[in-house]
Amino acid sequence: MKYTTKALIAAMTLCMSASAFASSHREAPSITKTPKVDASDFYMFNSYENNRSDYVTIIANYLPLQDAYGGPNYFALDPDALYEIHIDNNGDAVEDITFQFDFTQNLNSIELDTDNDPSTAKVAIPLSNAGDASNPANVQTSESYNVTMVKGDRRSGSRTSLGNFDKPFDYIGTKSFKDYPNYARGFIQPLNLGSCGEGRVFVGQRAEGFAIDLGKVFDLVNLSPLGERDEGTNILADKNVTSIAMEVPKSCLVNSTSNDPVIGAWTTASVRQATLVNPSPESGISTTAKKGGAWTQVSRLGMPLVNEVVIGLKDKDKFNASEPKDDVDNFAPYVFYPTLPKLIEILYGDVGAVAPTNFPRQDLVTAFLTGIPTVNKPANANQVPADMLRLNTNIPAVAADNQNDLGLLSIISGIQTDGRPNAGADTAGFPNGRRPGDDVTDIALRVSMGALCHSGLDAKVIPCAPTDAKAGEGLFTDGALKTAKGFDSVFPYLKTPTPGARTSTTDDQ
Repeated sequence: MKYTTKALIAAMTLCMSASAFASSHREAPSITKTPKVDASDFYMFNSYENNRSDYVTIIANYLPLQDAYGGPNYFALDPDALYEIHIDNNGDAVEDITFQFDFTQNLNSIELDTDNDPSTAKVAIPLSNAGDASNPANVQTSESYNVTMVKGDRRSGSRTSLGNFDKPFDYIGTKSFKDYPNYARGFIQPLNLGSCGEGRVFVGQRAEGFAIDLGKVFDLVNLSPLGERDEGTNILADKNVTSIAMEVPKSCLVNSTSNDPVIGAWTTASVRQATLVNPSPESGISTTAKKGGAWTQVSRLGMPLVNEVVIGLKDKDKFNASEPKDDVDNFAPYVFYPTLPKLIEILYGDVGAVAPTNFPRQDLVTAFLTGIPTVNKPANANQVPADMLRLNTNIPAVAADNQNDLGLLSIISGIQTDGRPNAGADTAGFPNGRRPGDDVTDIALRVSMGALCHSGLDAKVIPCAPTDAKAGEGLFTDGALKTAKGFDSVFPYLKTPTPGARTSTTDDQ
């Protein structure tokens, strides 16, 4: 039996309060004030580009909901912030490896002699560029970034500089960039990781990869009761994000002592504790304030949707400042006794949308806090449950054409194909890591309504039964659909960003 999109979105809207429902866009009150450090999506998957099977791709998206036309100051990342990707490879919910990204914004002031009088001072132009933007000489600002690998504690561990790299300018428009795709690909750089090999790194603007009918959600749930997953409108289709993307040899990430193939990961952003505003800024960049004090974490993202539809509004800022090792102490009730399924039942129980009854919800703990045994649960018998993406690096990648966008949920009989042909079981997807084409919204919502109780797996693996989740086989959906075929099949996988302007209606880059 299929339940209405209206029922699902109504419950989601109540649960989210004022935060936007997207993977992690503007999800907490404080982060809305500092969008440059807002982590919006986090991906980690075994690379499915040809001949890259020994690599893991990790992508952390920041600065969401970019309007492509937003010049003349486009979407630079914060040079006063520290962006980090953390890897836990022994199951203790503490980082063992951290990749730090520290950005610098550079000024190349372009000034014109407007009256042809050599005695008159030249005057700086107001636009971001004065010609072909693929030529750095024609662009007034640029960004570079340093990558540092830290072994152990992110602040006190052993540090290795991996180099300094340049970031492409944002996609101003097709007049400023004649061939932005090739221009941007020129910024994919090799990353020397020492004895474990060489990876790749790219930081730059990309097309928003998340899909949802966001506008109608907040227009008094202005949605029809749709039966198909692909009948909704992706209101984010013309938005851009900034991606921090890495491709790292698996041997650099897994625990070399235990040889456990499962790794966990999450991304954070931190800023300095103190800001002193300069009442008389000087000419240049970043002269309006001085920053100081210890690094303070203000953004965190592992599993998608957690801070949006699981964590209560009063604790969303607390979650962004927290570390995975403290999740059970800080946030366990939100997983053990989630509010979203109950809201769905209150609103639409009369049509069969009944919330699961297996409390505490150990099936959710298994899916989101520990990993699923035999799939992506660490071997450590003393594992610390925590919110992070977990990936089994030994499970082979699936080519884009063969991926099931329901990921690991596709193993369940009855929702494996979801009415679509050639969409078989696929254990290489979310929540075993996360690929760009995984429909994490539909997966997470179905799991919250008890889909795993119908998996047929042993009760020791998924500790619940079909009788615990009467609606567990319901094909809940938000109606917006984007599959792996909507992304590139090569690193960094996310598509070319939307240009700020087009010189003609025939431009299509």
